[in-house]
Amino acid sequence: MTKLWLSALVLALLASSAYAQDARYPPPGPPPGSDDNAHYGWADVLRADPVQGVVRTNVPQQQCYDQQVVQHNPGNSAAGTVLGAVIGGVLGHTIGKGDGRTAATVGGAVVGGAVGNSVSNQGSNYQTTQTTCSQVNTVSEQRRIIGYDVEYRYRGEVYTSRLSYDPGERLRVRVQVDPAE
Repeated sequence: MTKLWLSALVLALLASSAYAQDARYPPPGPPPGSDDNAHYGWADVLRADPVQGVVRTNVPQQQCYDQQVVQHNPGNSAAGTVLGAVIGGVLGHTIGKGDGRTAATVGGAVVGGAVGNSVSNQGSNYQTTQTTCSQVNTVSEQRRIIGYDVEYRYRGEVYTSRLSYDPGERLRVRVQVDPAE
């Protein structure tokens, strides 16, 4: 009985090893999530011709120019008023005699202050350069490669496709087989 049981165990081990798979290779059948009627292969690229097109871009630019402008310098009215009052007071003091000297000094200071304020408010005009800038949109047109017309051979048949990249010497292809109607 032990021989029979041992023989059955050996037979079971041999049978299960026949169905074991090598982990280096994927299980037979399609990859997970793919169509059962599709597989992948490699095609030889015969030629890849660049396809050029015009690409238009809107480019914002800043344009600047210099312009002559007249500026008004208002002057310093406080300093002109004080200076005019001092000068007017000194002149009034010099002109006045006796009891009228104080009145002449005060009157000269008031008149001198008013004249000094008026003169300092006139200021002066001068020219200067002012830079003025504005935003301008310009359209730029450039010829660029927009794709590649690729001719390739797969299993003796020649095919063409437009790709967005240069595939190099070989191209991976997806082959799907469907019944004809």
